[in-house]
Amino acid sequence: MPHGYRAVLLDALGTLVQLEPPWPLLRGTLAKRHAIEVSEVDAKRAMLAEMAYYRAHHREGRDSAGLADLRRRCALVLQENLPATVELEPDQVTEALLDSLRFVPFPDAAPSLAALRGAGLRLAIVSNWDCSLRAMLAELGLAAAVDAVVVSAEIGAAKPDPVIFREALGRLRCGPDEALFVGDSLETDVIGARAAGLRALLLDRAPSGMDRDGLERIFSLSDLIELVEARV
Repeated sequence: MPHGYRAVLLDALGTLVQLEPPWPLLRGTLAKRHAIEVSEVDAKRAMLAEMAYYRAHHREGRDSAGLADLRRRCALVLQENLPATVELEPDQVTEALLDSLRFVPFPDAAPSLAALRGAGLRLAIVSNWDCSLRAMLAELGLAAAVDAVVVSAEIGAAKPDPVIFREALGRLRCGPDEALFVGDSLETDVIGARAAGLRALLLDRAPSGMDRDGLERIFSLSDLIELVEARV
């Protein structure tokens, strides 16, 4: 591909994988294991509080020890927002929390990664995540489909910081003009990638009708193959 892109960088959550709604799973786990009944409203409120805490502190999960401590603190946030669990031990809450977080790949993820690699492109996943990302991707069969996984917690920089994008480019041994980035967030993905000198595409899986000058959108990862080969 002498006249095309050499690499594609992709976001993880919302682009390659999705999180199943965790509050129904949390309710089921608490009922089955601990005979604790909570409403969906209360479970959702508690999970959203935990998720907000995780997003603010995810970079503290840079290694196994840091991840264990982060998960313990996330479980405490969950417990504080779900009074029905007050009698549970911290380890029990942590276990219930983790069992409620189930990630699944989007149907177009694996086929699109295989097609991009088959076209001779180098691939990297660039994500705001803790150090468990590689294990999760491996379980879903996606880790082996890419050349690099760049995790914010491990390098100490999170999107939209250009540093994390440059780290990915370095691992793929290519310049920003030889690669493009795909993600589902305008603020985190597109703006950050552009700041690093990359062409950035917004993956709009649920078209919102949002239109902004200079904003390039695709609606499926399968749209990437023709685009990168043509380098339009």
